[in-house]
Amino acid sequence: MLFVRPSKLSDLDQIERMARSGGPVLHSLPPDRQRLQQRVNDSLNSLRSEVECPGEESYLFVLEDSASGRLYGTAGIMAMAGYSEPFYAFRNEVLVHASRELKVNHRVHALMMSHELTGRTRLTGFYFDEAALGSAMVAPQLLSRSRMLFIAQHRERFSDDIFSVLPGVADEEGRSPFWENVGYKFFRRDFTQMELASGGRSRTFIAEMMQVDPLYVPLLSEEAQRVMGEPHVGARLNYRCHLAEGLEPDKFVDLFDAGPVLTAPLEVCRTIRHSDLYSALRGEVSGPTVPYLVSNTQTRDFRATVVELPARLDAEIVLPQEVADVLEIADGDEVCCVPLQTEGARP
Repeated sequence: MLFVRPSKLSDLDQIERMARSGGPVLHSLPPDRQRLQQRVNDSLNSLRSEVECPGEESYLFVLEDSASGRLYGTAGIMAMAGYSEPFYAFRNEVLVHASRELKVNHRVHALMMSHELTGRTRLTGFYFDEAALGSAMVAPQLLSRSRMLFIAQHRERFSDDIFSVLPGVADEEGRSPFWENVGYKFFRRDFTQMELASGGRSRTFIAEMMQVDPLYVPLLSEEAQRVMGEPHVGARLNYRCHLAEGLEPDKFVDLFDAGPVLTAPLEVCRTIRHSDLYSALRGEVSGPTVPYLVSNTQTRDFRATVVELPARLDAEIVLPQEVADVLEIADGDEVCCVPLQTEGARP
């Protein structure tokens, strides 16, 4: 059975294996053991902390097979992007140029460097072993949306708005068409080097080096324009998970590779809207069922998995023994449930 839990230091070898896979380079999951260890330590410290409002906390979760102990994915949360320095992205704008004398009035797509996302909660560090588990959406949704179940139960730890920056289009050598056309001209560094040095787009050198004037999209190469807002092939599953959750990709693109930046108020996210608490008992589930995401209500010992349950749930629900064991709950404990498919679910 696959389930999601917080990472721990004993996971470091497997997390490093995933970070060094052939997927897109992530500054939030760098192929550097020391930095990965810091990520895990930061997560452990954040889970231990008593939090009344979001700050510099970060959380890293892993997707584990309960039978083998093998890890198949990671997913993280930053409680507040840009806690110590502003978080930068490009905001999509439309600028109007008009001349009464020439009888010209036209709209031009432009990118404006913005730190509007500073202070929002950010979903980060998503890696899913698609080669091992396939592209069916149950497992990646479990990994991605378990974070939302954690947020739903610990709202004081997070802001009222979330966003996620996904890797943009790059070739097998890591060449980004947008970076080559824009960022390289300012930084004179390779894309992969800058991706790992950027500190999550919250470094002072970004404001020092990047232009602050509008970047007119029609002046960019056709190749750079074509990849704007497009996810890397290795990020498409995560992109689909975010869309299913209710995040929207239209307002911003990443500052370096123009990858999609998806945003949403927490209150519109489907996991937040449709999740609820129930009392759980061990037993056998009978009758027609549908898949649910279910988690315990813990912080440091958070667990989440997928289980088949009746479409309509009573205040007290029955969970199979194996599921209750994975969630580490006793009879009568509360669990948080949300239908895997939330379209048409009861509010």
